[in-house]
Amino acid sequence: MDLHLLADNLTNPALLFFLLGVLAVQLKSDLRIPQNSSKFISIYLLFSIGFKGGQELSHSTFNAEIMGAVALGLLTAVAIPLYTFFILKRNFSIYDAGAIAAAYGSVSAVTFVTAGSFLEMLDYKFNGYMVAVMALMEAPAIVVGVILIRFFTTEREGPKIGSIIKHSLTNGSVLLILGSLCIGYLANEEQAQGIKPFTNDLFKGFLAVFLLDMGISSGEKLNDFIKHGKFALLFSLFIPLINGCAVAWLSDYFVAEAGNRFMLAILAASASYIAVPAAMKIAVPKANPGLFLPMALAVTFPFNITIGMPVFLTIIEST
Repeated sequence: MDLHLLADNLTNPALLFFLLGVLAVQLKSDLRIPQNSSKFISIYLLFSIGFKGGQELSHSTFNAEIMGAVALGLLTAVAIPLYTFFILKRNFSIYDAGAIAAAYGSVSAVTFVTAGSFLEMLDYKFNGYMVAVMALMEAPAIVVGVILIRFFTTEREGPKIGSIIKHSLTNGSVLLILGSLCIGYLANEEQAQGIKPFTNDLFKGFLAVFLLDMGISSGEKLNDFIKHGKFALLFSLFIPLINGCAVAWLSDYFVAEAGNRFMLAILAASASYIAVPAAMKIAVPKANPGLFLPMALAVTFPFNITIGMPVFLTIIEST
């Protein structure tokens, strides 16, 4: 791994604000981002990345590379919950194993946004269609996780698979990304220029504040997570690393651009802590959010933005 690349990433202001949030909790500071402000910033980030992706997509020609990226993304979103479920059910209940598997098969929009900022810092580009790939990867893992839970338990009651799919696709974060993507695609260049200062120029500042808030949330959940033992910690470190490295290598057979390959790898390594908890609350109320939320947010997310991203990019650059 390129140590210079790792050092650059560790001095990224967005990451340092995340660490400041964790430190604030450990110091028992009263530093908090107001809930309404936090919600607005998350909406802004999803809107901005979706709109910019749509604009990029409008300049792209539908080709084999786009089809390859979508195919690999969907394959990843189905394969990860399938194999991780059988690892997890040896140490957790079926309900928790299915929920955690779904979280790790699904994706984190915030990790995607942070990875985009990381690429920009290194002058790498990724295509707008990757936003669509990210959105398409949200729902399949949730559906696979619920099906596995239903199959391995005697309970057959609860929402039907069709309603779970609908809920996954109409989840606020997924709908906003897809909607913004379509609007960005339909807007002409002149119209898009009018909101460019909002979607582009303010982006990194809002991302830094949002990661400060994520750091505070992670720090608060860390102690609860530690109580669940060593296995949960090892899983939330090594499984994302394995998934990301595998896709970083495998993506060479599907996609040519290094930036797009990197985004596929980081999506495979990320874990959902927005869409999956919302879906599992309805579909699998017996699953314990005190497990999959801290695993995704307090361990996997910081691991990906510190160690994971340089590792995945190093693999891509060497293949």
